[in-house]
Amino acid sequence: MFFFWPFAFRLSPSSPNPFLQIKMTTHPNLLSVKNSLLIVVDLQGKLSAAMPERDAELMTANARSLVEAAGLLSIPVLLTEQYPKGLGSTDATITDILSEDTLIFDKTGFSCCAAEGFTDTVASTDRKQIILVGQEAHVCVLQTALELMHFGYQVHVAEDAICSRKAEHKFYALQRMQQQGATITNYESVLFEWVKDSTHSEFKSISGLLR
Repeated sequence: MFFFWPFAFRLSPSSPNPFLQIKMTTHPNLLSVKNSLLIVVDLQGKLSAAMPERDAELMTANARSLVEAAGLLSIPVLLTEQYPKGLGSTDATITDILSEDTLIFDKTGFSCCAAEGFTDTVASTDRKQIILVGQEAHVCVLQTALELMHFGYQVHVAEDAICSRKAEHKFYALQRMQQQGATITNYESVLFEWVKDSTHSEFKSISGLLR
């Protein structure tokens, strides 16, 4: 037999639930400042020049917002550069706001995990939620995402901060990464999950990064 109360009531945030006390925990897929690591994949100017102009501009702008927010929130950032002798260094839009101790890994392999010392450095951060931005979506980002998931990390791919030369390559790369267990997100979702609450001390600064 079921009983229904013929009235409604409102609980204030500080009011205990009169029926059931539940220990509140966050969803494990929501990003945490203390568990996040931002990885900028091959965001090099010469490589970006091969992308559709508008897509490259959006990727760079959104990646910069995430890098800047990471700095405000003391979230570590790692960078990789694909064959920098030929493709040049990371776009100055990104490097200009990095802390001096940010590590940049040169690589010739397409997965970031192929770069010497990369996986050891990721492990040393003791952070399990990895946010990926950069290029190209269907090559270096995809291979990095799959390998990091294989190593047990929770991978979040910011779809509006990655790029491929062809839109369909990005589309199917995102689909494949999601099928393999990656979370497809966007830069605004990442920012809001990091701050969690409008009372956060950095909320004003973070909200100023929204475009």
